[in-house]
Amino acid sequence: MGKSERRALESLLTRLLEHLLKLTYWQSQRDYNQAGWKKEIRNFRIQIKKILKESPSLKLYLREILQECYLDARNLLIDETELDASIFPLEVLANLEEILDQNWLPDWEAISKDSEQCN
Repeated sequence: MGKSERRALESLLTRLLEHLLKLTYWQSQRDYNQAGWKKEIRNFRIQIKKILKESPSLKLYLREILQECYLDARNLLIDETELDASIFPLEVLANLEEILDQNWLPDWEAISKDSEQCN
């Protein structure tokens, strides 16, 4: 378990969460960018899976850094999109198993309806 593997996992998880947040909350860009974001999501998941295959014990490390990586991704996205920070929840949008699941994506339509009802 080298430091470089940990740094790589932290970076990949942050980027994965960033793209899941884009897909979920950046409505004005979703139609145009959705395919590319989904491709990146799959790519980050594949890379994480390969690292975990070589070092399964690092999954515990992913659990430890999940919230921190999520907040980093959230802040990066707030800067990039210039959307109001209140749009993005402070808590991670799913558990680690869902986030790493190749077939899971957030239900952005339901989330959009929920946020409209709150307004």
